[in-house]
Amino acid sequence: MAKNYDSLAKNIVENVGGKDNVISLVHCATRLRFKLKDKQKANKDALQALEGVITVVESAGQYQVVIGNSVADVYDTIGRVAGVKLNSDNEEISDNKTNILSTAIDVISSIFTPMLSVMCGAGILKGILMLCTTMGWLVDTSGTYKILYAASDSVFHYLPVILAYTAAKKFKANPFVAVAVAGALLYPDITTLYATHKSVTFMGIPVILISYPSTVIPIILSTYVLAKLEQFLNKRLPDVCKNFFTPTICLSVIVPLTFLVIGPVGDKLGKLLASGYTTLYNINPAIGGGIVGALWPILIIFGLHWGFVPIVTNNLAIYGRDTLFTITGPNNFAQAGAALGVFLKTKDSKLKAIAGSAATTGLFGITEPAIYGVTLKYKKPFVIACVGSGVAGAITGYVGAGCRGFVGTSILTLPAYIGKGFVGFLIACAFAYLFSAIVTYLFGFSDKMLPNKVENIVNTIETVEDSEVFSPAQGKIVKLSEVSDKAFSSGGLGKGLAIVPNEGRIYSPVDGSVEAAFPTGHAFGLKSQAGAEILIHVGFNTVELEGKYFEVKVASGQTVKKGDLLVEFDIDKIKKEGFDITTPVLVTNYDMFNEIIPVNKTKVIVGENIMNLIR
Repeated sequence: MAKNYDSLAKNIVENVGGKDNVISLVHCATRLRFKLKDKQKANKDALQALEGVITVVESAGQYQVVIGNSVADVYDTIGRVAGVKLNSDNEEISDNKTNILSTAIDVISSIFTPMLSVMCGAGILKGILMLCTTMGWLVDTSGTYKILYAASDSVFHYLPVILAYTAAKKFKANPFVAVAVAGALLYPDITTLYATHKSVTFMGIPVILISYPSTVIPIILSTYVLAKLEQFLNKRLPDVCKNFFTPTICLSVIVPLTFLVIGPVGDKLGKLLASGYTTLYNINPAIGGGIVGALWPILIIFGLHWGFVPIVTNNLAIYGRDTLFTITGPNNFAQAGAALGVFLKTKDSKLKAIAGSAATTGLFGITEPAIYGVTLKYKKPFVIACVGSGVAGAITGYVGAGCRGFVGTSILTLPAYIGKGFVGFLIACAFAYLFSAIVTYLFGFSDKMLPNKVENIVNTIETVEDSEVFSPAQGKIVKLSEVSDKAFSSGGLGKGLAIVPNEGRIYSPVDGSVEAAFPTGHAFGLKSQAGAEILIHVGFNTVELEGKYFEVKVASGQTVKKGDLLVEFDIDKIKKEGFDITTPVLVTNYDMFNEIIPVNKTKVIVGENIMNLIR
């Protein structure tokens, strides 16, 4: 029986701020990728606590909810029961500020994510055909081979057509006009002119003929220019005729412009990308492979791996094979191996179930459960997996292994790598898996790393009948239920109260340690000697200031006493920027206490008792 995801879908949408806070939603192999109007409305802690959610990652302008193998089912359920428009073309723009790198990665991921599954499927089929011909089960002159090869190669040959559609969705262009532009680049008469090296002109201007099958950058650039031209025309042409004249003008302008300018420029950029990587690779394949392999898990965490997709697709188009994603392939086995090491070592039944599942899915190319659920969570296994991935990358680079398709590495896709360096690649994958598993088991994990059980926490502070939290600021006390930010007023982030400070200083409310000191100065996490975990959040949405007007005085891991200065900030300038300076003071592990009682006051000074924590 199929699992029911209705409740999970509704809870996810509720905790990303509701359907009205969603600009768009797509998914990849393991993640729901939201673009939100206001990320501050999302409740990350509540999302991560949901059964069925592995973790939440904010990267490249996206709010990514990691689900795992069932992501497609959850995605479909969200569209059915939660009222969110899937693959939304909503033109409303988020006010969140993003840098150039985030914007670029968002564009790349939005264009390539919808087509990755068919590219991987085609790559796997190519690998199977290569295995069949190598073993003598098929000959490449048979009709069976030719039909199946056409099925596997069509995706790559007509890649500009597929990219035209996905890029048009991203850039808000007419997808059918974009596909028509791509079709012109692949038109038989044009490909014949290129193959026969005949010269051609457009209105007397010489055309640089290029082989456009399998190319990437030219059609993406053309579609971007198409979108801008469409927007220009649609604003100026009368409604009665623009549906006909806009496509006519666009085709008449963009197709020649692509052949004359955009195509040659895009082709040159693609060759520069490919040759740049190839030059680095050729300097020393083993060293280059080791560096890329070791850094790859870190790039995945921050979503930066998307930036390498155009290089891979250009490698396939120009050289017919790719070594970059081959070098990074053993990382999947390294993460699976590290998770296996934790599975074998731990005696905790819950962690054993999570690690065992993650170790299995990692072998099939899905590593998010291993990374976010196990290795990164306990740090040492993640570092060990990075080392294993780096050594395996060096081996892969040294033997010169590559792949003729866009394929994610798993035990099912290994035939796709048959060719030069195949045996070495198998050795690299096996090393990554066994090294990470064995070293993690011996040195990388113990159950001492597990968070203290509730009963252990009780035992350490059982003599404390109650605990006090003192005011970190001077100002007016506000009930938590009355603050403007729903994430705080709902109590989902913790229990406590809020203070409207009248001076720009926040002090430690307890004796303890600084668990988190955000460099932006807007929030601090502390842990008291009695075990209370305190969150102080200076204002609402002040993270958007990126540290402007804040001067942080402490660092994560630092021991503090009650009254130690945590941060100074300029209240007046923050208010002039339009931000609410109300500062919640919360106990986030409130379930460790029988009762949390805020004091009944309207004004407070630094050092006064504001909460009693009763066991």
